[in-house]
Amino acid sequence: MDATPVAVAGAPPAQPNAAVIEVVDLVKDYRVGQVPVHVLQGITFQIRRGDFVSIMGPSGSGKSTLMNILGCLDKPTSGSYKLDGIDVGGLDRDRLAEIRNRKIGFVFQQFNLLARTSATENVELPLMYTDLPAAERRERAMKSLEAVGLSGREEHQPSQLSGGQQQRVAIARSLVNKPKIILADEPTGALDSRTSIEIMAIFQRLNREEGMTMIVVTHDADVANYSRRVLHFKDGRLERDEAIPQPRDAKKDLEALPALVPEKTVAV
Repeated sequence: MDATPVAVAGAPPAQPNAAVIEVVDLVKDYRVGQVPVHVLQGITFQIRRGDFVSIMGPSGSGKSTLMNILGCLDKPTSGSYKLDGIDVGGLDRDRLAEIRNRKIGFVFQQFNLLARTSATENVELPLMYTDLPAAERRERAMKSLEAVGLSGREEHQPSQLSGGQQQRVAIARSLVNKPKIILADEPTGALDSRTSIEIMAIFQRLNREEGMTMIVVTHDADVANYSRRVLHFKDGRLERDEAIPQPRDAKKDLEALPALVPEKTVAV
């Protein structure tokens, strides 16, 4: 899926396999009363277009703060962050919102769906900030739901869907603007083991077939092993950048799962 480019003065043209995220000496500090808290301490890394990266670390390691910065929800104290060649550190709130809406899709642990609203209407929500006509918004939402295997569930409300199906709706919502990057913050944290693998299978398919850049924050090493690279954080620093030459294949794991786990213990 190719995102519609955002016209930003001075932004270089996109290059195949170029770094879609460039972070250099990134620092983020907060103040609690008069006490400074150093959350990120000089982080440097790149993520290339079409990569699949997991970010791991214990609570307090800075990974959620980093996710907020990568998602243009917060700004660093110092250092630079380029998103798709654009230095976003100096942009105002409106331009950040424009870039965020066009280039990034978000998936969270809590599905954040509107309770009395259909799956289709939930997926349409990011398009409400565009000038697309209603018919096109609905068509895009239906295609996004189809992409995550929810054809036939378009008019179901969240209470009529399982946890895994609700997360699929959330993933469809993240896709509807055709972003360059999916940022997923603990996307399997509220799901059982089988459903978690199903969600990772969707992410792997989007990465392999659509070329989408996937970034997953997780505390679960099993989930991280479905990615091709793991950034390990500790005490606000990038402790280790680990390549995974042979990631686990979620689709194959799902096929093998019934033989490994008795059916009566598998949530549906």
